[in-house]
Amino acid sequence: MSRPRRGLVLGAGGVLGAAWMIGALCALEEETGLVATKADLLLGTSAGSVVAALLAAGVSPEEQRAHQRGEVLDGSPLAGVEFDYALGGRPPTPWPGVGSARLLAAIVRDRRLLSAPVVLAGLLPRGRGSINALAELVDQVVPSWPKRPELQVVAMDYDAGRRVVFGAASNGAMPPSKAVTASCAIPGWFAPVEIDGRVYVDGGTTSIASADLLAGRKLDEVYVLAPLAWLASPESMGPSMWMLQHWRRALTRQLSHEVEQLRAEGTRVTILAPSAEDLVILGPNPMDEHRRLEVLETSLRTSRAAVRSLRHRRTPHAGSARAVRHHRAMHHATGVSKVRRRGGS
Repeated sequence: MSRPRRGLVLGAGGVLGAAWMIGALCALEEETGLVATKADLLLGTSAGSVVAALLAAGVSPEEQRAHQRGEVLDGSPLAGVEFDYALGGRPPTPWPGVGSARLLAAIVRDRRLLSAPVVLAGLLPRGRGSINALAELVDQVVPSWPKRPELQVVAMDYDAGRRVVFGAASNGAMPPSKAVTASCAIPGWFAPVEIDGRVYVDGGTTSIASADLLAGRKLDEVYVLAPLAWLASPESMGPSMWMLQHWRRALTRQLSHEVEQLRAEGTRVTILAPSAEDLVILGPNPMDEHRRLEVLETSLRTSRAAVRSLRHRRTPHAGSARAVRHHRAMHHATGVSKVRRRGGS
C-alpha cells in the first residue's frame, strides 16, 4: 500500500504564531509519526510561510524549536545562522495617508473583496519597517525552490486585493525569500514588497490559512495549523481579548468554510488552533516578542497531552460542521538532544 499524500497548511500569526506552530509541529511528529519535512505539499501564509520554507529545506520542527530557544542542534542547517526573532522590535512611523487607494477602489468595484482585514489593509498607512533580516534568513537556508516537498506561499496583491500564490511552478526564477517577505509584509508595519512590477503585502489579509488552496490536489490528509483561529475561550478576558475574540471568530468561520471544501473531496482534515491557556499567553499582540519564549514553553508543555487526546477520540463525520469544532489546539514538549548554545561550544 502506498503511503498517504499529506499536506501541511501553516497559517498567519506573527512572531508568536510562529513559535506556537513550531510547538504544534513537534507534537504532531512525536504523537502521530508525521515527518513534517516529508509532507507532499507545504502551504504557508505570513509567519507560516517562514516555518514552511524552513521545513521545505529540511529544517525539522525540533531544529526550529532549538533555534527559537537560542540553541543549535548538531548538523542543523540553522547552525551558524543568526536571526533576530523580534524583527527589529517596534516598526518605524508609517507613511502618512492611506496605504493603498487602489485597493480601496478595487473593493468598491468588486464587493467580493469586501472583508474587514482587506479594508483595514487598504486604510492603514503604508508601512516602512524593513524585512530584510527575514529575507537573509530564508536566502541562507532556502536559496532556491525545493522540488520536494512542494512549497507554496500566499500573499495579497496590494492594489487588486487578490490572493496570490507563489511557488516553483510559476516563480521558479524568483528566490523563495521574495515570496516569503511579501507574505509577511504586515500592512502598516513592514514596507510592501514589489515583485515583477506588482506590490504585495501579508497573505493573512485575505485568509488566516487559505486552506482551500489545497482543494483538487488529491491529498489524503491535511493538517491545518492556525494560530489566529479561535476555537476555545479563556475563562476570563480583559477588554482587548474580548474584542479580539469577535474578530478572530469571524476569521475562523472563513477557515471552517475552506476546510469544508477539502472534506467534501474526502480529504481528512485536522485543525490545530490555540487552546484557552495558549490564548492567554499569546495575548492580543502577535508581534510581542517578549512573550515568544513563554508561548513556546507553554506550547511545549501542553501539546503532548492534547495530541494524545485527539488521537484517542473518535473523529466525527467528515462533512459535519461539528467536525471543525471538534479539533482543538495542541502543543508539545520533547527533549532536545545534542544541543549547544549559539555562539557557544
